Amino acid sequence: MHIPESAAAFITARIERLRRLNRKARIVFPEGDDGRVLQAAARLAREEILEPILIGRPPAGAPGGVTFIDPAESPLARKYAEIYYERRRAKGITQMEAADIARHRLYFAALMTMAGDADGEVGSAVHTTAEFVRSILQCIELRPGFRRLSSAHIMAVQDQSYGHKGLFVFSDAAVIVSPTPVQLAEIAIASADTARAVLETEPLVALLSFSTKGSAKHKEVDKVVEALRYIRERAPELNVDGELQADAALVPEVGRSKAPGSTVAGCANVLIFPDLNSANIGYKLVERLGSGALLAVVLQGIVKPVSIISRGCSVEDAYNAAIITALQAGGALAATV
Repeated sequence: MHIPESAAAFITARIERLRRLNRKARIVFPEGDDGRVLQAAARLAREEILEPILIGRPPAGAPGGVTFIDPAESPLARKYAEIYYERRRAKGITQMEAADIARHRLYFAALMTMAGDADGEVGSAVHTTAEFVRSILQCIELRPGFRRLSSAHIMAVQDQSYGHKGLFVFSDAAVIVSPTPVQLAEIAIASADTARAVLETEPLVALLSFSTKGSAKHKEVDKVVEALRYIRERAPELNVDGELQADAALVPEVGRSKAPGSTVAGCANVLIFPDLNSANIGYKLVERLGSGALLAVVLQGIVKPVSIISRGCSVEDAYNAAIITALQAGGALAATV
């Protein structure tokens, strides 16, 4: 599949940005025995972009610049067990159970990230998304003011007149199946933050629907309208509008026609779908029929940067996800840009 120029330019620019940080980001991969992860980590280390940490025993001929940690033998396991116990003791977890759980590679990596021994995490190359997300929920704190974790797909399309130079944030296509109006508002606010951190642009947030500004009446439209009200109460500075059909959100002339006076219609770079069904279908259609590219899936609403890669991922997918995760961690690394 041809990679859009917008995607190649984006990754190249972010690599250069990472190389200008005061120190390299430490990104942990819980599935360090996966061949694709190992290849991606070797490349990241070789190109001196970040410091990969792989959970697992080093293979024969392990690449230089890559740190391997075996939870069964690491002295950090005791520290992480205590962190997990304090987070989960109200749920009835015992110290013995916490010690066992902290040695599981998914939980070890998440606790390493929460403890600050890694700056971010990339996982789910072997485990299911549900298993991976569960480890994150149990180990990494939510951001203040957020009640749910959500996801954002970083997408690139061929035509750079759309979005931010052909780049978009699509949310939520991985976590919250049927968000309430309040949850939809949280997804939009978190996605705007993702756009600032990853796309490095001011977010223009469109709440998508099959209706534009009252052109249809339905309870599903009402949900989007109510979400907009919540967003404007909580984040009045955010440039957001809805409800908007996809063409009204993306195409300037359609936006002017269907939503005159809107500062988002026709130029949106953050697309908030009303449910996981439409979001998941939408991003896959962009990939397969629109020759777009998925650059990363990031989790949002939590205090540490975490990205998901799929069990069908390529080496390039793991490589790109690590770059974007490191970019999100960059603000805490005293960037000199």
